Amino acid sequence: MSMLELRRVSKSYGQGGAEVHALREINLTADEGAMVAVMGPSGSGKSTLLTIAGTLEEPTSGEVLIAGELTRNLSRSAKARLRRRMVGYVFQDFNLLPGLTAAENVSLPLELDGVSGRKARVAALAALDRFGLSGRAAHYPDQMSGGERQRVAIARAMVGERRLLLADEPSGALDSANGEAVMRLVHDACKNAGMTAVVVTHDAQLASWADRVVFLRDGRVTDQTAPAPGPESLLTVDRTQ
Repeated sequence: MSMLELRRVSKSYGQGGAEVHALREINLTADEGAMVAVMGPSGSGKSTLLTIAGTLEEPTSGEVLIAGELTRNLSRSAKARLRRRMVGYVFQDFNLLPGLTAAENVSLPLELDGVSGRKARVAALAALDRFGLSGRAAHYPDQMSGGERQRVAIARAMVGERRLLLADEPSGALDSANGEAVMRLVHDACKNAGMTAVVVTHDAQLASWADRVVFLRDGRVTDQTAPAPGPESLLTVDRTQ
């Protein structure tokens, strides 16, 4: 089953001579339990692709389906409910609430969806523990390092029964060891829990964890690759296409 499907999705900003085409006719499918990495140079449309996939932004044209449901048919409140229940989003700048502790930040999406405070906290603590942050549960964002805040943001995106994870450079604030550990956790969530993940990354080593790598340039998909034996092969251009 396709958990996420983008059909000929385009996104433009501005008009006339000032018009910018962020995405052009993007077709992308992520099946249930699959991990898809998205790579490309700065300005290629990677972050725009994620915001549209997560219903945070509307495409100029084309269709987005999540779990087979056409999102353009949903009201704003229905989209918000869909995001709370099914979609976990990891932003580049973390988007943690400064007045909440790590545990409170992670439990917030569950509580907003009606889960009791006690159950939400238990789930949040378990999620933090998976990322080695059990000792930081009572800390506020400004009391944590950038890497710790990033891991809290990822724990928040994966807490509960989320089925689609959209991550924009989830290892950007992490060293290589922690970045590898995060990608392993995402990979395991896909293979063992059936989560689907679309991960934007600039790191070929981390992208090698994915089932498929999609390359963007100037808002277009330029290439896709199946699982590779090593990160070096992700940098090899297939000149037969």
